[in-house]
Amino acid sequence: MPDRPAPDGPLVLGIETSCDETGVGVVRGHTLLADTVASSVDQHARFGGVVPEVASRAHLEAMVPTLERACETAGIRPGDVDAIAVTSGPGLAGALLVGVASAKALALALGKPLYGVNHLSAHVAVDQLEHGSLPEPCLALLVSGGHSSLLRVTDVTGGGADGGGVDPMGATIDDAAGEAFDKVARVLGLPFPGGPHIDRAAREGGTVTIDFPRGLTGRRDLERHRFDFSFSGLKTAVARWVEARERSGEPVPVADVAASFQEAVCDVLVRKALDAATSDGIEDLLIGGGVAANSRLRAMAVERAAAAGVRVRVPRPGLCTDNGAMVAALGAEMVARGRTPSALDLPADSSQPVTTVLV
Repeated sequence: MPDRPAPDGPLVLGIETSCDETGVGVVRGHTLLADTVASSVDQHARFGGVVPEVASRAHLEAMVPTLERACETAGIRPGDVDAIAVTSGPGLAGALLVGVASAKALALALGKPLYGVNHLSAHVAVDQLEHGSLPEPCLALLVSGGHSSLLRVTDVTGGGADGGGVDPMGATIDDAAGEAFDKVARVLGLPFPGGPHIDRAAREGGTVTIDFPRGLTGRRDLERHRFDFSFSGLKTAVARWVEARERSGEPVPVADVAASFQEAVCDVLVRKALDAATSDGIEDLLIGGGVAANSRLRAMAVERAAAAGVRVRVPRPGLCTDNGAMVAALGAEMVARGRTPSALDLPADSSQPVTTVLV
């Protein structure tokens, strides 16, 4: 095994199986030692979306090889770790069960403490592997296929003085941003998952020529849903626009539609995130989740945040999508802050609330 420096901090192995990525990461403190992912996305592509049963079976097949690769990459044996962390929710029930059962088996066999952690909080914690300790408080904008959330983070482990630490300020009321990307990609004839393909089409020749609607940004909507998101109407507007072109026999300018749709999504995300940050006096904005890999979102956030006096932190794209490193990062923070480990009867909770950081 390769020789590696031994930086300070607990050595934690993290397991992520909330959707279609089997991720195993190894972290020591804020130092990433291994981030191994086995994706089943190709098995879902022909269905145009993730099939839960297919994902669960893929996790079962990939778990042991992915664990072995992570330990080999990190240069450790499983018994060397100080703790095991696993995503306990939210996510697909069957997929979560595979990860939780695997983590329980490891923890029991190795005699190590087990930490069942929240998937969304892990997306926040992973930024520490690239940019160091989180400023507290900070505002986290989490955008993925299942979530569009604004979170006020005062303690990423959920151990704040008031019992909180990760508190919701806003969330999606229908389609999440990543879900809208997938559905619009399907309308445009682009492959699944849609996010990277729309981003690429927009970059490679797309022009923002269509003024698609910005959901929940009107005066009356802001009174009730100031920090909430809605992308269902935008998705429908794109579909109707494309259908109208096709009926009239005109070609659909895929790159322009992609760029215009992407601009609308990013505009709403950044606008509401900066509004939430400035209204609460928060000077640091962290962006995470799969959609955080979008090039236009990253550029727009940095540009507008600078004008608003807000600092932006975004992990590199490989750490934005689901991975075991983010779970290990949150687990390491749990150990470092002395949080009580989970019991071995830890459940998998597909609807685990964001305020429950540790089960």
